[in-house]
Amino acid sequence: MTSRRLALSFVLATLALGGCAAVVGSRAAEREAVAETKYPPTGQLIAVNGKAVHADVQGAGPDLILIHGASGNTRDFTFALVDQLKDRYRVISLDRPGMGWSDSLGDAGNSPLVQADQLIAAARVLGVRDPVVLGHSYGGAVAMAWALRDPGNTGALVVLSGATMPWPGGLGPQYAILGSSLGGATVVPLVTAFAGEKQAQAAIASIFEPFPPPAGYADYIGAGLTLRRASLRTNAQQVGGLKPYVTAMAENYPKLTLPVEIVHGDADTTVPLAIHGEPLSRLLPGGVLTVLPGAGHMPHHTHAAAVIAAIDRAAARR
Repeated sequence: MTSRRLALSFVLATLALGGCAAVVGSRAAEREAVAETKYPPTGQLIAVNGKAVHADVQGAGPDLILIHGASGNTRDFTFALVDQLKDRYRVISLDRPGMGWSDSLGDAGNSPLVQADQLIAAARVLGVRDPVVLGHSYGGAVAMAWALRDPGNTGALVVLSGATMPWPGGLGPQYAILGSSLGGATVVPLVTAFAGEKQAQAAIASIFEPFPPPAGYADYIGAGLTLRRASLRTNAQQVGGLKPYVTAMAENYPKLTLPVEIVHGDADTTVPLAIHGEPLSRLLPGGVLTVLPGAGHMPHHTHAAAVIAAIDRAAARR
């Protein structure tokens, strides 16, 4: 009798858990559909090796590539920065693989070098020549990878608050949890299903510190795209796995001779200047470091004039 009761209890518990998972999965799918409807692609989808790369192309002039950071997409640039550049550059904002509207490359796409290969191939489809490549935050690592992969066809770099160097310690458990198979099956769907606007706004505010986010940014950026289950897990795996890649890449930075403008705020607590921007500048023969006093992690919004000046300097130095 006892064994029968235990068996029955196990069956009932399994059914209950299965029912909860179904509810969570359904709600997550609904929220993903809403986000994708509200924030459709703003540009074109370019097929590269059977995978889509989303490219927002505006303006005319010398080619300027913009690569966003972790948890981001092209909207971070099209919110305001692109409008200030498209009068004199052909501005090409690219969603990194697995983010925004660009397809994931699977586990291989955790490498900034593999991401760079995919974006370089998309740029070639667009006829890009001798570009200035700007990478923000995690995108800074991809910009460095771009130059390492294609040095002869890269005009110059702008590394903006770039995560380009190895750092002491780890990043905490959240990336390991969200990026794991178990977390992907349990925690990630819960985040997608139930993370609210308040949590998204708090996350955005923390990234912009010590300045507030610009009005309208939180609604424009499309946080719901990042909160999709596949994007959440991809982002966690990319960020959580970045350190060994930049450790290896940094050994080859001194071989790069192209112009590199490094722009970093001294109040950046997300990607600290002393760990990334300053040592990077010492490794690059063509590196010029501009430190922005009081600036945090998002200077392309809070100190746009300084960032645009760095882009113009990079273009002139090619």
